[in-house]
Amino acid sequence: MPTIFIVFGFRFMFYANDHEPIHVHVIKGNASGQNNKVMGNMVVEKVWLTDTEVWIRTADGREACEKFAEFPRLRFATPEQRDAFTLSKEGIHWEEIDEDLSFEGFFRQQPSNPLYDVFIAHPELNAFAIARRLGISQSLFVQYVSGTKKPSAERLETIFETIRSVGRELCEVSVA
Repeated sequence: MPTIFIVFGFRFMFYANDHEPIHVHVIKGNASGQNNKVMGNMVVEKVWLTDTEVWIRTADGREACEKFAEFPRLRFATPEQRDAFTLSKEGIHWEEIDEDLSFEGFFRQQPSNPLYDVFIAHPELNAFAIARRLGISQSLFVQYVSGTKKPSAERLETIFETIRSVGRELCEVSVA
C-alpha cells in the first residue's frame, strides 16, 4: 500500500486492489493498515461506540479507543452515520462518510505534542496561514505540528502567541 504523504501525524495512502471509486485512506500515526482481525497473537473480538469514541477489545482483554474529535469525518457525523460501520481485516470502515480506522492504530502510543493538540482541537485554524504569519516555511511548520521536529521553547511560545493574536483579531471583528 503506497503512502502518498504524511502530515500532522496522519498517513495518506491507497490500496492497489481496493474497491471503486478510487479513494485515499487516512490512518493516524505510523499504522501500516496491513493488520488483520488476528494480528500476531492479538484477536479483535469486540468493537463498540460511545458518544465520543470508538473502542475495540482484544481476546486477551486489552481495550483501546480512538476519539471522534481526532477524525473530522467522525467528529461531524451523525450518530446514525457513526453506527453504520463495517469490519474488515484492516479495521473499521464507514462507507457513507468514507472513513477508515485500522485496528493497529488503536494501540499506537502517540507522544503528546501541544501544537498537534491545538490544531486537532481547533480544525478551523489554518496551519499554513499561521506559518506565513510567522515567516517560516510551511513544511517546517508541518514538521513542528506533526512532532517530527521540535521547536525551541522560544519558537513554541512565538507560535502560540501568533495563534492567540489571531484569536484576538477575530474577537475584534464587528458586524456592520
